Amino acid sequence: MKQASRIGLFGGTFDPIHRGHLQAAAAVRSRFRLDRVLFIPSKTPPHKRRPDMASAADRLAMVESAVWGRRGLEASSVEVKSSRTSYSINTLAKIRKMFPGSRLFFILGADAFLEIKTWREWRRVLDQCVFVVITRPGSSLRAARAVLEPEYRGRTAAVRKTTDIDARIRAGRTILFFRIDALPVSSTEIRRKVRGGLPIGGLVPAGVAARIRLGKLYQG
Repeated sequence: MKQASRIGLFGGTFDPIHRGHLQAAAAVRSRFRLDRVLFIPSKTPPHKRRPDMASAADRLAMVESAVWGRRGLEASSVEVKSSRTSYSINTLAKIRKMFPGSRLFFILGADAFLEIKTWREWRRVLDQCVFVVITRPGSSLRAARAVLEPEYRGRTAAVRKTTDIDARIRAGRTILFFRIDALPVSSTEIRRKVRGGLPIGGLVPAGVAARIRLGKLYQG
């Protein structure tokens, strides 16, 4: 019997995508033995709206450029092509139709997880897939776990080098906290550097830097 595919879902604004995102996705893919990680740029993010935000098409193009040639990392247009606001509960339903029978791993940073209870139908979202909460500069995994109510804290577990991840999942531990060596880089910092005319070559892949330059993105 063929083993079910294991797919990571890495959503976000990716405004722009940077090397920290790529490093995190590669680390999760390796440790959780994922067949692929889908980067899913949001079209109209409900929690992040700024006047200087790059268009959904530009952000998708940057993601496509960033993952090009990187094994197991792919760009997905499932939210960008949608006519609706980017709610995770809707995206999960679409992904399940696209990959029936697959086990889904929802990847997000500890900073984003702090806001989980503001998500639409957040309880249903937590119930529908395995959550992988990863280290982010300035955010604590302990603080991320603390936002959960007791009924959900019982479903959490830390993932270490020797952790049997599948055994944890079978035991109902479906909110997993994974400490990675997170790069000290953020999209906010990159946008600030672009506005100031400073180089960003070490922070984003060359193709992303070129798209920002040619598209005159983030320049005010």
